[in-house]
Amino acid sequence: MILHRAMIVGTVLWVVEVWWGQLWAQESLPHVRVSPRDSHYFELTDGKPYIPIGLNMIGPPANGLAGMEEWFKKLSANGGNFVRIWLSNPFFDIEHERSGVFDEERAQRIDALLALARKYGIRLKLCTEHFRHLGEGTQAWAAKPQHLLQNGGPARDTADFFLGEAGRAQYKRKLAWYAARYDCDPIIFGWELWNEMDAVWANVWEPWTAEMLPELHRLFPQTLAMQSLGSYDHENKRERYRRLCEMPGNDVLQVHRYLDLGAAWQICHGPVAVFAAEAVKDLRSFGVEKPILLAESGAVEPNHSGPFKLYAKDKDGIILHDVLFAPFFAGAAGPGHIWHWDVYVDRNNLWWHFGRFAAVVHGVDPPAENFQPVELEHPRLYVYALKGRHVTLLWCRDKENTWRSELAEDKPPELISGAKVAIPVSWDFNDTSTVRFYDPWTDQWSAGKLDSALLLPDFKRSLVIRIEH
Repeated sequence: MILHRAMIVGTVLWVVEVWWGQLWAQESLPHVRVSPRDSHYFELTDGKPYIPIGLNMIGPPANGLAGMEEWFKKLSANGGNFVRIWLSNPFFDIEHERSGVFDEERAQRIDALLALARKYGIRLKLCTEHFRHLGEGTQAWAAKPQHLLQNGGPARDTADFFLGEAGRAQYKRKLAWYAARYDCDPIIFGWELWNEMDAVWANVWEPWTAEMLPELHRLFPQTLAMQSLGSYDHENKRERYRRLCEMPGNDVLQVHRYLDLGAAWQICHGPVAVFAAEAVKDLRSFGVEKPILLAESGAVEPNHSGPFKLYAKDKDGIILHDVLFAPFFAGAAGPGHIWHWDVYVDRNNLWWHFGRFAAVVHGVDPPAENFQPVELEHPRLYVYALKGRHVTLLWCRDKENTWRSELAEDKPPELISGAKVAIPVSWDFNDTSTVRFYDPWTDQWSAGKLDSALLLPDFKRSLVIRIEH
């Protein structure tokens, strides 16, 4: 009896200790916010800059959270601090059996996920749902028939779930359940209403999003709120993206775009660096002064029919490199976030690319710099520059080295020797300015000399220039 009581007391003390540790961690960890110094970028509530370096990691591998911890560990070891999760992934889905019934066992998996995120210093973007129909569609992974009236749910069909009062109330109850459990946990980067909501089998994304964004802000007043649309790959998407960017309460302007040879826009067939940068430039042209993220990218078989077959040949990760670097240097609030975390990034062991991007931005405070994105003309290179108050960064990308040349045509990258980049006279750098070059493929820094035309060291594929002035 004495031993039994001691075990009970010990268990209670352990639970209290875990609860107190989590509470202390929440209270001591700053939140992510849109920077009041420059609304194109993020910072923490303690004033330190925050650049979300990471990727989509929608759910764990077959061995569950143990496998996800391995991914977190690899990302964190390479400077990563951000992951996007689908809470509707079968492993985490709390509403997998009946509409409105929330599974405590699945909730404990989410608890454990947040604990792993705290352990490895990774902020999480939590996407609440991804289903596209209640059974009318052909994609089984996108169906949630439990929400139909005949299955005990609130809706007659997909449109009724989003437009009918009962369906909207049910979703709000789910948000309230999350709020009661996770409150404003600062390890959560933000709450995302839906994955690619314009892909739902009903034209409902706009009025539904306009109603639910304020609900997110009411329930999670210290956490970012956002929405996502499908791949930005044809003309009809432009106006949808504009309307979402302009919608009140949408804190982060997200864009999805892939290398897709089935896409209507030819730009999605070409160099990854170009379509990634242009997606960011398009959203900036809307004139909404908020952070932009290339929130999903990568390469797919035509019309998103599967992962890109040439991933298997991309052992050096040129697609990942361009997804990471191009958006940031075009004016995004962070690098692009690749989709195929398992069959591409992990299978090809490409985690080191996150470390190379982290090395470039180490010590940089984007809100303090008030970066102005500029594209410089060059006959051989794409040159994307961020002109700042104290630091100017330039990313130089070989125009002749692309996924097509290296992966489809088996042409190795050429050595670029003796190239020069002309610095605009209006930048007016002084004699105390310092120039350093960084080769992200060899992880080597070298010193340079400031001149009206910077002489670049020999390199292949790409090079970063960092000017401190």
